[in-house]
Amino acid sequence: MFPGMLDPQSGNVFATWHLFSRSEKKNMMIYIAGIMVYKFGLEVFIGSFISLASNRYDYAARVGGYTPVTFGRIGLLQGLNQAFQCFGAILVAPLVKRWETRIVLSVAILVFAVFTTVILIVDAATGGTFKPAGTKPGDFSYYGKFNTDGMIPVYCVTGVVYGMVELIRRVIPRDIVRSDVQKLRRLDATVHIFYEVTGTAGAFTTALVLIPHLGNNMAIIVSPFCFAGAACIWSFVSTAEHPTTAPKLRTVNSPSYLTLLTQSTQLFFVSISTGARILFTSRKFIWLLPSYSLALYAHRYLENNIAPLVAQRYLHNSAWAQLIVGGSNFGELLGALFVFLFTNLVTTPMPWLRLDACGLLIVWYLAFWNPTPDQVGQAWMVAATFIPISFGWAAGDISLSAYLQAMLHRQEHERKDVSALVTVMAFLYSTYIVTYSIASPLLGTYVDHVSAKNGGDVHEAIKYVGGVQFTIIACTVLAATFIPRGAFSFNPDMLEGEDLEAYRVRDMEERPPPVKEEKKTKTKEEKREQTESMKGLKVSDDDWFMDLSAMGWCDHERCLRGVRSAVFEAGVVVTAQPVVAAILTTAANSHPCSFSPPRDFGSGDFANGSEIYPEDLF
Repeated sequence: MFPGMLDPQSGNVFATWHLFSRSEKKNMMIYIAGIMVYKFGLEVFIGSFISLASNRYDYAARVGGYTPVTFGRIGLLQGLNQAFQCFGAILVAPLVKRWETRIVLSVAILVFAVFTTVILIVDAATGGTFKPAGTKPGDFSYYGKFNTDGMIPVYCVTGVVYGMVELIRRVIPRDIVRSDVQKLRRLDATVHIFYEVTGTAGAFTTALVLIPHLGNNMAIIVSPFCFAGAACIWSFVSTAEHPTTAPKLRTVNSPSYLTLLTQSTQLFFVSISTGARILFTSRKFIWLLPSYSLALYAHRYLENNIAPLVAQRYLHNSAWAQLIVGGSNFGELLGALFVFLFTNLVTTPMPWLRLDACGLLIVWYLAFWNPTPDQVGQAWMVAATFIPISFGWAAGDISLSAYLQAMLHRQEHERKDVSALVTVMAFLYSTYIVTYSIASPLLGTYVDHVSAKNGGDVHEAIKYVGGVQFTIIACTVLAATFIPRGAFSFNPDMLEGEDLEAYRVRDMEERPPPVKEEKKTKTKEEKREQTESMKGLKVSDDDWFMDLSAMGWCDHERCLRGVRSAVFEAGVVVTAQPVVAAILTTAANSHPCSFSPPRDFGSGDFANGSEIYPEDLF
């Protein structure tokens, strides 16, 4: 009835489902099902682990008669976990070159499941039990008798595996829909919405059901089953239709894992340095540092540090930290959903970033708030006040990511080993990691000092680590939003003269048209010859394709895509110049740029009539 609503180029929400093929829809549903199970287990693990650590440090200090060091240790736990996530991301990069991505992801999350059981085994082996019925508040005698500092290395190791899983799961969408920009954006937005729905449900379930009935020490038992279930679900994702990350065949000359790991580590630091150069040498990008890194730091500090502090010291129930985090997750869900539905109303990330900066000031009320302890209604109130804070952050984060993808498109060919987008994101995320890893334990130690000085009252600490710190961040982010040219209006149409809508139209134009193949009966000999001809063409290997520009060819993406398409469609062993020239002519005539053929074209194997495979052309 309304054909425009189903037009993929319209960007309409109703066109999303019709944009994907049947196979892509099936893989999308499998992937989303797996990520929902994974996210639920993750919320249970993180919430229970941090709550357990908070209670154990306070309980040990009360029994031992010394000053609590609870929030200094919690800050150290969180900071080290974030740092080890980066290490895990470096470790996993060589693995996806040797095995299929979905297999690496499934194995990684199974390893994650194994390591989450370590704390359960240690607790049970040292006398820990499920929470007995009728246990009084503050009585944690059912915990295992082990040194609580032993939880730090466990959380570090899980951080390594957590980083591996978080990196790999972001590659799977590209395996499902390949490089189609429109499909990727819609798939990422859809996944983010379901991810936050499950995160909210997981946080509430942990705080209100699992911890009250099983205890902080045993509530984690749910996580290994969730992770194992997610691994099984993800193993059914089929990437045969779009094998963009299929591993290369190993030969005697293939590099070892250590060699690949060294290269990956080197490339990681090269990415950071290149990203720093891009950011600090242009007014167009310098504002991204506070707008992304500081905003992300504030959001993580809010959920990982302030929420446990309020739950433990204000409400006297560490489990309610997850209830507060659930409110934050719900705010993220609303922010993602709002951007997804109304993306055409706000064309730049500036309004969202300014909203995020203003939302950070809400935490000031915590410094002057005196709630009644042990009242769950007070926790719900804090959760409600965290919703607008996380709403602004999520909207700003999503719109900023889309802005980066569009603005950095022109710089994608400056380096052949790393992309401009990857380098900038690597530097921004590394800045956040360093900032959080240093600030979290230091501010936690300050909170412990204030708590000890004031007999457990932390209002003064909240005033500085919450109100003052977040005000400084808010002012910095707000000021940064006025740095780009054209950013002084409330809702600018474009920044630095760059029309992002034009990029969307360009992306749609560059999508290759669907090719309808004619059905024809082939003899067994023809099928055998075609199979033999494909041996020299590695469809899943993008290396030869991306190196075309380095050999003298036009490096525009449309032209490179045209060459690859023409070579692939030939699908036969080519003989000398006539067929080679026909392929090149077909590709050249299909695109606006004229290419320069390889420098040795017309000589050697290209001229003497010997048989060559399509990959030999490059």
